[in-house]
Amino acid sequence: MNDQAPISNAPIQHFIRTIVEADLNSGKHQGIATRFPPEPNGYLHVGHAKSICLNFGLAEDYQGTCNLRFDDTNPEKESEEYALAIQEDVRWLGFQWNGEVRWASDYFPALYGFAEALIEKGLAYVDDLTPEAMREYRGTLTQAGRDSPYRARSVAENLDLFRRMKAGEFPDGAKTLRLKIDMASPNINMRDPVIYRIKRAHHIRTGDAWVIYPMYDYTHCISDALENITHSLCTLEFEDHRPLYDWVLDQLPVLSHPRQIEFSRLELHYTVTSKRKLNQLVTQGLVSGWDDPRMPTIHGMRRRGYTPEGIREFARRIGVSKSENAIDMAVLEGCIREDMEAKAPRVIAVVNPLKVVLTNFQDALSANPTASRSAGFHPNHPEFGERDVPISREIWVEQDDFSEAPPAGWQRLTPGGEVRLRYSYVIKCDEVVKDAAGNVIELRCSIDHDTLGKNPQGRKVKGVIHWLSAAHAKPVEIRLYERLFTDPEPDGHKERDFLEFLNPDSLQIVQGWIEASIQDAAPESRFQFERLGYFCADRLDHKPGEKLVFNRAVGLKDTWSSGPGQRG
Repeated sequence: MNDQAPISNAPIQHFIRTIVEADLNSGKHQGIATRFPPEPNGYLHVGHAKSICLNFGLAEDYQGTCNLRFDDTNPEKESEEYALAIQEDVRWLGFQWNGEVRWASDYFPALYGFAEALIEKGLAYVDDLTPEAMREYRGTLTQAGRDSPYRARSVAENLDLFRRMKAGEFPDGAKTLRLKIDMASPNINMRDPVIYRIKRAHHIRTGDAWVIYPMYDYTHCISDALENITHSLCTLEFEDHRPLYDWVLDQLPVLSHPRQIEFSRLELHYTVTSKRKLNQLVTQGLVSGWDDPRMPTIHGMRRRGYTPEGIREFARRIGVSKSENAIDMAVLEGCIREDMEAKAPRVIAVVNPLKVVLTNFQDALSANPTASRSAGFHPNHPEFGERDVPISREIWVEQDDFSEAPPAGWQRLTPGGEVRLRYSYVIKCDEVVKDAAGNVIELRCSIDHDTLGKNPQGRKVKGVIHWLSAAHAKPVEIRLYERLFTDPEPDGHKERDFLEFLNPDSLQIVQGWIEASIQDAAPESRFQFERLGYFCADRLDHKPGEKLVFNRAVGLKDTWSSGPGQRG
C-alpha cells in the first residue's frame, strides 16, 4: 500500500501522553501505573486490543507498570475459560503484566469493609425498592429523582441490614446497598447509585463464600486506589461515571486517588464489537466459535493469520482521542499486509486448479531433459534461503489464468498464446480439452526449451503465471475469508437486525495444491502465496505432513475481491 506510512515503533503523541508527561515532569508521580481491567465474560476483541496497546504501551514507554485485573463482579456470566483466553491474548500481543494476575474478588473483604465505613459515615443505606420502583424514583435526564422511602434509615439499622444481607438472610434482589449522594443531581450516575446487590451465584474464584456482590463503579475505583494506579484509562461511555469514581475515593481512607481519563472507543467497519452480539453469532452457530477467523476477537484475528506486530501498529496508527474513532477495515488489513510483506516467505499455491499437460516434456532419461530451477523464498531477504521448484509432464495452473475469449490487455493463457511459468519456461497453449458440458478440463501446451532463465528469441512474452508440478505438489485445504458483514455499520440501523447484513460469501473452502517445500510448516506459520495473498497455517486444524490447512489472512492489496482467484 502506498497510502500509509511504513511500519514504525515510534509512538504517536496524543492527549493522554501529554497528561502523563506533565505529571512526570511536575513530580506529581515518580512513575506511572496503569491497568487493564477486562471482565471475563467473553473473548477480547479488536477494541480491547487498542486498550491493551494503550495501557501496556504507556507503561513500557515511560518505564512504569501495568496490572492485569479481572473485573469478576458478575459471577453469572464469567468463566475460567474467558480468563485464560484473555491472559493468552495479552501475552500474544507481546505484553506482560506487572506481578501476578489480579482480580476484583481479591478485594472483596476490603470492599465490604469500606462499605460498612460509608454506612457509618451516613453515606450509604440499605434500600428495599424493587428495580422497577428504583427506576421510577431515579427520575429522568430532565426530571430530578426522588428520595427512596428507606433513605432515612439510621446508621445502626443500615449496618444491621447490610450484615444480614452478607449473611444470606434475604432472598436475591430483596435489598440493595446504595450510596447517599444527591437524587437531584443532573448526573443520573450520582443519584444514589447501587453499590451492592444480593445474588446467589457461584463465583469462579470465591465459590459460594459471598451472596452479595459489589457493583463495577464502586469496585473499580477502589481497586485502582488499592493498587496505586496513577492513570485509570477507560472509554468515553464512562465519562459521566467519573464524578462517582472521584466521590467514592474522596470519602474513603485510601492512600492514592488515581485520575480517570476517557478516550473514544474503536469502531471498526464491517464488523461488530458488542460482546452480546458476538456471543449471539457464536451461540446461533453463525460462526464456528469465538476464534472463528472472521470474528473481530483477538483469538479470531490470530487464527486468521494476523500478526501481533501488525495489530500493535494498527493501534499506533489510529491514535487516541476523544473524537469518533470509526476506522475502515482496510486500515487494519494494511497494517497486517505491511508487516507480513517483510517477514513472510514467498511460495506457490494453486487455489482453483486446472490441469496442463506439457506435451513435449522430456524426462530425466532423455539427452536434454526438462530442467527444474531453484528460487529464493523472498527477493529482499536472501537469508530466508532457497528451494527447488520442480517441473513434471503435468502441472497445475489457476483456472482463471486461462481464457478462450480474453478481455483487452489480457496477459495470461489463451488458445495459441504464450505465457511464462514463474521461475521456469515459456509455454504455448496448443489445445483445449473440454468435457461433455463444454467446460475446460485440460490444456495441452508445449514448452520452449530455450527459455529457461532467458527470454525467447524474436518475440516478447509479457504474462507470468504461477503453477505447480502435479507430481510434487501437496494437497491443501484453503480457507478464503472475507469480511463478515456486507455493510460498514451492520449494527448502525435502528430498524434492522444486524444479522441481515451477514456476508453469505465470508468463507469459501477450496481444495488446492501447495509446493512440497512447506508441507512440514508448523501451525501459525505465515507465507505469501504468490499472486494470491498472505496465508497462515491454521493453528488448530493444520497437521504438518498430514492435513495441510491454510487460512487467507489478507490479500496482496487493498481490494475486496469476492472470488478465490483474488490476485490482490
